[in-house]
Amino acid sequence: MKTRWLALAALTMAAAAGILSASAASATDPVTLDSGFVTDDAGVLNATDEDAVEARLQTLSENSSADLFVVFVDEFTSPSDQVAWADTVAENNNLGSDQYLLAIAVDGRSYYISAAADGPLSDGKLDDVEQKIQQLASQEDWAGAITLAADEIEGDGGAGALGATLIVVAVIALALIVWLIVALIRRSRRNAEIRRRGAMPEKPDPNDPFSTLTDEQVQTQAGTALVQADDAITSSREELGFAVAQFGEASTAEFSGAVEAAKTKMSEAFDLKQKLDDEIEDTVHDRREWHIRIIRLCDEIDDILDQNTEAFDALRRLEQTAPQELERVRAERAALDPVLGTADASLRSLSATFDASAVSTVADNPAQARERTALADRSILAAEQAIAAGRSGEAAFAIRTAEQSIAQANQLVQAISALGTELADIDAQAQALIAELQADIVTAQQLPDAGGTISAVAAATAQQLEQAQTSLTGTGRSPQRVLEALTAANAQIDGVIAQGTQAVERARRAQQMLEQTLAQAGSEIRAAREYIETRRGTVGSTARTRLSQADASLTQALNLRSSNPEAALTEAGRALDLARQATASAQADVEAMNPSRYESDGWGGGGVFGGSSSGGSGLGGDILGGIIGGLLSGGGGGSSRSSSWRSSGGGGFRSSGFGGGGRSRSSSRSSSGRSGRSGGRRF
Repeated sequence: MKTRWLALAALTMAAAAGILSASAASATDPVTLDSGFVTDDAGVLNATDEDAVEARLQTLSENSSADLFVVFVDEFTSPSDQVAWADTVAENNNLGSDQYLLAIAVDGRSYYISAAADGPLSDGKLDDVEQKIQQLASQEDWAGAITLAADEIEGDGGAGALGATLIVVAVIALALIVWLIVALIRRSRRNAEIRRRGAMPEKPDPNDPFSTLTDEQVQTQAGTALVQADDAITSSREELGFAVAQFGEASTAEFSGAVEAAKTKMSEAFDLKQKLDDEIEDTVHDRREWHIRIIRLCDEIDDILDQNTEAFDALRRLEQTAPQELERVRAERAALDPVLGTADASLRSLSATFDASAVSTVADNPAQARERTALADRSILAAEQAIAAGRSGEAAFAIRTAEQSIAQANQLVQAISALGTELADIDAQAQALIAELQADIVTAQQLPDAGGTISAVAAATAQQLEQAQTSLTGTGRSPQRVLEALTAANAQIDGVIAQGTQAVERARRAQQMLEQTLAQAGSEIRAAREYIETRRGTVGSTARTRLSQADASLTQALNLRSSNPEAALTEAGRALDLARQATASAQADVEAMNPSRYESDGWGGGGVFGGSSSGGSGLGGDILGGIIGGLLSGGGGGSSRSSSWRSSGGGGFRSSGFGGGGRSRSSSRSSSGRSGRSGGRRF
């Protein structure tokens, strides 16, 4: 019973305090200005208007020698005179001599501009500003009134800012004109350089020897090369005639082919030259390209003729030493017999071990080698007869033919043994790959496989291994095909192993991150709960809702911890985010209860419990709300607050410093430095 009476008494006192607070809400003592230029304790500006006037007052501060601060309140009290109230606020907030305060009592319908006696604006100017904003104030166009006041203080309705803007625009326009002139001059010079260079590249290309040559230089080189190539072909044709007469047509057929190839390229070069000289106008790029093509064709002609000149020279030298060269070729032919004897046996051994397709490239090598040997024998006999008859040119050609035939026969036989070595190496590679795939199958079987993809690939690989092992045993095997199939299987199983390993690593990282997030979320939730519970008389429903949702998400994350780590991580992250939102909302609720008055609103002063009679916030209100909530709900609930409670903004520190306004000023103000001029108006 006693507890119920205490509760009723507490409620009665709280209601009385609320009534007293409501009755005093429209009366405002001198205030501490907010950190910006506008302090809206009357709540008449919306966010958009407040941002706009803050920006205008900042522009005024930057473009003039004066700052304008604005404060909105409901009524002027303590003192109630508009002049005294505004001057008191200006002095208490350390405004300098070039800083002005426009104080507006919204409910009192009056305003005044407080100014220092030594400020840059005259009393007449200030009276004029007050008179001009009167109509806008009467229409409650607060943003318009502040903007007009700033324009008038800056001078000529903002002409100073406009002038500065025009100067900036003029400078930018001048810079653009200068840039345009410079750009045009550079373009003109570049075009002149382009015309001078023609189609020559602007930057040399290390891979293109012609990139450093002008069009004229390329044209000159093309003309010179064309003349030299034509002369070289003419000389080669004359040499070819002498060679045919000396060695016969059969001996010089290869040289005749080379000359014909050179003549074909020469014909193409002449065609390009004709296109350059005809009446059809060509582009500079086409002309440069065709001249370069002529030069390259002539270089190719020169290379062809040089190679054949060397062959002619070798043949002439051979003619002079025919008897000695014939003896050398006979010795090489004799050494070929033992090699030929191994060809058939080597081929039979390969055919008995490997599939016919594996040895198809050398299947006729023994027969081809014997044909080359027979040609060598006939050529040696022809050389002997030519030497005896004194036909040295014919002898030289026969010796060269025998020499080449013996070399080809040797190459054919050696190709058989080389293939055997290669097949043995491929066989060993296939065996090694089989061992590697067996290890890969074991690795794949140990990886998590929710979809069954890894197990399917592992089974297919195991089947291919069985087939490969069968194909690599016995006779008639083809190690190339086996190695090709094993290589494909290896690529496939390596791919699924890589995917599986990545999945394992992702799961490990997710589990690690989950544990960290769970621990962090739990810590944040505990901290938020303790903060709210110890300030439950102040904290509203939003913070409590976020905390409850955070708790639920954390529980869900713990339930999914083992079965679905990724989903658990998502829930844990949501719990962490909600816990932080709960803490931020609770802190905002506490700050809205005017923490700057904790000392004056405590238990030792006036009010219902010794607190201040001017406010229902502060530590006393917080504790009282918590006690009443506890009495009514069994110790749990919080308190409801009026949405009109606002923070005083705290402190006398301004964003521009102490009495400074953001610029270094030499003037300082004494406690009686405000003018106290007669002024101000009603609206």
